[in-house]
Amino acid sequence: MDRAATAQKIAEVIEPFNKKGVALTDATTFAGDLEWDSLTVMDFVAAIEDEFDIIISMNQQAEIETYGQLIDAVTKLQG
Repeated sequence: MDRAATAQKIAEVIEPFNKKGVALTDATTFAGDLEWDSLTVMDFVAAIEDEFDIIISMNQQAEIETYGQLIDAVTKLQG
């Protein structure tokens, strides 16, 4: 799956978590722009892992702060 297709799929997974309807860009942050707490992040990560059949390690999660970084990480994990 290429980056654009991955981005589209991630956007679909984000939709129910995006309570404020924030427009997504590569620079959109989960904590700042989307105002997610740690529980929301955990639920979202689980949803991404299920959707793409991947595992995102705790170290990787700590480094992913933006929508763009998540797209790149998921694209890479899909191999």
